[in-house]
Amino acid sequence: MVQVNISDVEIIGIGKQVLAKQQAAIAELEGAIDATFAQLVAELANLKGKLIISGMGKSGNIARKISSTLSSTGTPSLYLHPAEAKHGDLGVIAHNDIVMLLSNSGETDELNAIINYCKRFGIKIVSMTRNADSTLCSVGDIKVVLPAVPEASALGVPTTSSTMMIVYGDALAVALHQKRNFSKEDYKNLHPGGQIGAQLTYVKEFMHAGAEMPLIKAGSFMPEAVLEITNKRFGCVGVVNDKGVLQGVITDGDLRRHLHEDMRSKKVEEIMHLDPKTLTEEVMAAEALNTMNRHSITNIFVLQGGVPVGIVHIHDLLKLGVV
Repeated sequence: MVQVNISDVEIIGIGKQVLAKQQAAIAELEGAIDATFAQLVAELANLKGKLIISGMGKSGNIARKISSTLSSTGTPSLYLHPAEAKHGDLGVIAHNDIVMLLSNSGETDELNAIINYCKRFGIKIVSMTRNADSTLCSVGDIKVVLPAVPEASALGVPTTSSTMMIVYGDALAVALHQKRNFSKEDYKNLHPGGQIGAQLTYVKEFMHAGAEMPLIKAGSFMPEAVLEITNKRFGCVGVVNDKGVLQGVITDGDLRRHLHEDMRSKKVEEIMHLDPKTLTEEVMAAEALNTMNRHSITNIFVLQGGVPVGIVHIHDLLKLGVV
């Protein structure tokens, strides 16, 4: 191969042309989100077994991705390699399963063993292809026909076709988890580790509670508040009334802003700022971080019925691995 002398401007133009073709393909794909899509969602929502997805080459890579997304959002799924299937792995297909087969052309010979097995034992097949006249489409019990949009590459390298398969799979996963009412708690149970698990951790699971909270009674004088801020090391103190309800918060910043005053004789109500930002116990870590970043604060109280039950510092979120 001999490289062609193409300018940076031309290269950028090529990249933008590819994006434009991909966008056009997704726009065309909207027509495939139809009654067949609704039928497929209904079938998978009531699936007693698992969804087995298979494809060869690039379609196989996409099948793995779709299967992974579905599994993580509440639809049991696994990828079956076509070549391994005909050497013993067909045994993973059970009578309550549904098999989804992906092929751009619809004429992938490696899928034949899976097709024959499914037809022999009455396993339902979902076919996904761009070729409505193909062998794969003809054997599908549910036929997903993607738009026959030209590939972005003049060589015919799967580009727009693979993009449409991925996007269709994402639409399927989202529709399914919403139909199943698959919650954030369910999602967390399937993602206990890593950043996702951290983001979906409830505030009540890592907040500082009890004697760790920096609190002081309304009517107290500022030297007591300063001592509480210093001892608890959160950079703030919450002011509560006789019923324990949070009235306001005093921060290190408030102290700096009043340094020119004689605070020894001042009561906490004179310094505290009212209506501080707070959280509830059922807020997840990602939302807590978003709230703190949005309001440029480093700590926040957690309330239950207006009463502080905990406090979260931004360092807690960093240690948890939310960011």
